[in-house]
Amino acid sequence: MFEKLRIKEHMEVTDINGQHLGTVDEIEDERIKLTKSDSSDNRHHFVSLDDIDRIDDNRIYLKAAAIIPEGVA
Repeated sequence: MFEKLRIKEHMEVTDINGQHLGTVDEIEDERIKLTKSDSSDNRHHFVSLDDIDRIDDNRIYLKAAAIIPEGVA
C-alpha cells in the first residue's frame, strides 16, 4: 500500500504499462484531480486513490483494472 502523502502536485499519472494519462493537479478527498491541460476536453478529471497500483520514480502507476475517465489522454 502506498502513502497518500507521497502524491505531489505535477506527478505523472500513467496506466499499468507506463503510458501517460495525466498530471496531478491536487488531491481532493480520496481522488486525484488531474490537470485539465492534459485532457482532450480541457476539463479536470478524477482518478480514485483505490486505482493506484504503485508509486515509482515520481510517477503514479494505476492498476490494470483502473477506471480511466473519458477525455483523459
